[in-house]
Amino acid sequence: MLTQFLHHINQTRRNHALEHATIHLIGRKRPGKAFAGHSNPFGFILVGDANPELVAQTASEAMELLRQGHASLAIHEGCGTNYAISGGLAAVFALLATANTTSNQQRWSRFPLVMLLSLVAYLIGRSLGPIVQKKTTTNPHLGQTRLLSVSRIFNNVIWVHTSGS
Repeated sequence: MLTQFLHHINQTRRNHALEHATIHLIGRKRPGKAFAGHSNPFGFILVGDANPELVAQTASEAMELLRQGHASLAIHEGCGTNYAISGGLAAVFALLATANTTSNQQRWSRFPLVMLLSLVAYLIGRSLGPIVQKKTTTNPHLGQTRLLSVSRIFNNVIWVHTSGS
C-alpha cells in the first residue's frame, strides 16, 4: 500500500513537470492566452484556449525536451506551489505578529505589521516557491511516462492522460 502511494506521488511529480513544460510551450504558440493546469498520477488537466490536437503535439514536444535535459521547463512562475508557500508564510507571520494579543483592538493595532509581513512572505515565496517545485513538487525525469490520450472534457478543459512507472 505504501509502495503504491509513493508510486502515485512520484508519477504526480512527473506529470506536474510535464504539465509545466506543456504550458511553457503552448504559451509560446498562443501568446497572450492564459493557461492553467492540475496534475495527478494519471495525467493532467489543461485549462485554456487550445484544442486537443495542439495540446497533444505540445505535450509530446514538452516530453521530448524534458528527456533531452531541459529541466527548467518543469518550473513555472504561475505554479500553485508558489502561492501556497507565500500564503502559508503569510499565515504564519500573521499569527506571530498577533501573538500575545488579548483584544481585537490590539490585533487591529498590529494590522500594519501584518500587512508588512505579508509582503515579506510574498517576496520570500517568489524565491522559495521555485526551489520547492524543483525539489518536491515536480520531477523532470519522466522515466517511462508516455502520453496515452488527449481529449476535451468540456469548453477550454483538456485531459492529458499519461502512463508511466
